[in-house]
Amino acid sequence: MARTALIYRPMKLTVFCAALLSIAASATGQIQVDLKLPRFQFIAYEPLVVTIGITNLAGRDVDLHDISGQPWFGFEVTGQDGELIGELKTAPIQPPLKIETGKRVTQKIDVTSLFAVHDFGAYHVRAHIYFADLNKFFYSQAKVFEVTDARPIWQRTVGVPEGMGGSGDVRSYSLLTNRFPDHTSLYVRVEDKDHGIVYATYSLGHIIVLEDPHAELDRANQLHVLFCAAPRAWAYDRIGLNGEHLSHATFMETKSRPRLVRAEDGQVKIAGGFLEAPLNPETRNAAPKLSERPPKVPGQN
Repeated sequence: MARTALIYRPMKLTVFCAALLSIAASATGQIQVDLKLPRFQFIAYEPLVVTIGITNLAGRDVDLHDISGQPWFGFEVTGQDGELIGELKTAPIQPPLKIETGKRVTQKIDVTSLFAVHDFGAYHVRAHIYFADLNKFFYSQAKVFEVTDARPIWQRTVGVPEGMGGSGDVRSYSLLTNRFPDHTSLYVRVEDKDHGIVYATYSLGHIIVLEDPHAELDRANQLHVLFCAAPRAWAYDRIGLNGEHLSHATFMETKSRPRLVRAEDGQVKIAGGFLEAPLNPETRNAAPKLSERPPKVPGQN
C-alpha cells in the first residue's frame, strides 16, 4: 500500500463548484474515497487524526490536480446545527498526485490543525476529491465525532524563564482525566490563558484511577509527570513550556514504588523502581503530520 502526503487546501465555494455538486451525485465510483476516525469522542484541542484512503477504480492511471483555482482535495466540516466550519489557515498548494490503476494511497491528517472544532458538541466531517478529467467530485462518507472536555485534576501556572522564547509570558499546565468505555486516559494541556493560546492537549496514556499521578516542576519550569499505567508499571513523561513531549519512560516497581524527587538545585529525578523502557515521544501518541503542520498554534476561541 502506497503512502502519499496530502496537503490540505480548503474547497473554493464558487458557482462553478455548486454546479458540479449535482454531477457528483451521479458519480459511478471511478475514484473511491474513504475516511476513518480512531474513535468517536475527542478532548477539546486534542489532535483528531483521520485516515484518508483514495482508491483508483477508473481502469486507467489517473492524475489528480487543481484546475481553474479549484483544489483537487479538501474537507467539509459542519457543526451539530449544520453550519459550515471555516478552516484555520490556508495550506500550501497541493502538488498533483498520480495514482496507478487499481492502486490505493493513504495518509493520516490532523483535522484539528485545520479547522476550528474546539467548541464542545458534535461535528460531521467528510473528504472530497475533484477529478478534473471527468469534471466530477467524489466524496467519502460523512463521519461523526464529539468534542468534549476532560476532568481537571491538577493545574499549575509558571513563568517562561529568561533566555527562552516568550520570556516573561506565563504557561498553565493542566492534568486531566477522561473515562472511555474500556479505560481512563490521562491528558496534559499547556496553554497561555492571558493570550488565549492552547499550545497542546494530548494523552499521556492509560492511567489506573486508584493511583493519583505525581507532578513536579524543574528549574526550567518543565513539567514532570509520573503515573501508574498498569499494575506495578509507572509511566514517566517530561513536557516543555510550549507543549513539547520531551521524553517518556516506563518504570517497574521493585521493593519500592518509583517517585519524583526534586533536588535543591531544581533538577527532578526518579527515585526507586527499575527503568524498563525509555521511548522517543515522537513515536508515541504523536499526531501524524499533514506534510507540514501549521507553524503557529491557533488561539483559543
